[in-house]
Amino acid sequence: MIHTRNLSLSFGNKEILRNITLDIEEGGFYALLGANGCGKTTLLRCVAGLLEPSVGEVSLGREKRPLKAFSARELAQKISFVRQQASSDFEFSAFEIVLMGRNPYQRRMQNESQADKEIVERCMRQTNTFHLRNSKPHEMSGGELQRVMIARALAQSTPVMLLDEPTSNLDIAHQFEIMELLRDIREKEGKTILIVVHDLNLALQYCPQTILLHKGDIFQKGKTADVLTPENISTIFGVDAIRENGYLRFCHKDR
Repeated sequence: MIHTRNLSLSFGNKEILRNITLDIEEGGFYALLGANGCGKTTLLRCVAGLLEPSVGEVSLGREKRPLKAFSARELAQKISFVRQQASSDFEFSAFEIVLMGRNPYQRRMQNESQADKEIVERCMRQTNTFHLRNSKPHEMSGGELQRVMIARALAQSTPVMLLDEPTSNLDIAHQFEIMELLRDIREKEGKTILIVVHDLNLALQYCPQTILLHKGDIFQKGKTADVLTPENISTIFGVDAIRENGYLRFCHKDR
């Protein structure tokens, strides 16, 4: 379980998040939605422990242990984080990238064990990336590289996975591929998944729960179908929406 209590964050005089109180249930699959600039990525980074809130705290588990009470190593065994755009600058092979996910379990100056390598192979097969094991990032497509980064998060063996727009800049087929992979991971392994997603239809199709942000506040939280109403979409995104056969269709207002 993930808990935030009265969480606020400001950069200088600019308030990004305001009084966020959330309970994210163990094993849940949550979409984090909102208009650009509403604080989605900032909230995700606070939950990951990458940003420290100005006020309030994030805690984990039924005992509600604050993130600041964890060492970096301990926290890396609890939460994995997949960034919005996987870097293609480094020259490691895909296998080496996924193997980095085992770092929280290795002592200083310790080499990877055979067990670590077996975990990496299993995670790469699970994400359909093992055939890319010798490929460098610049040799992979955007969808392939994103699956490699998800494999690295899986190899980290954390109960919580946080993902910041993992489908951005991917074509439709790869978007579905990533979302179906995450749904399978959640169903088979019981991981808690919180994902920032841009496409409302992807959230509606794949994420049972949604947290809707508006100008740094929680606007509504609940079942995705109940949150993504035409009224809410009009308020948050400024467009008209019609739901047809389980999908949303959008148009500019007054057209």
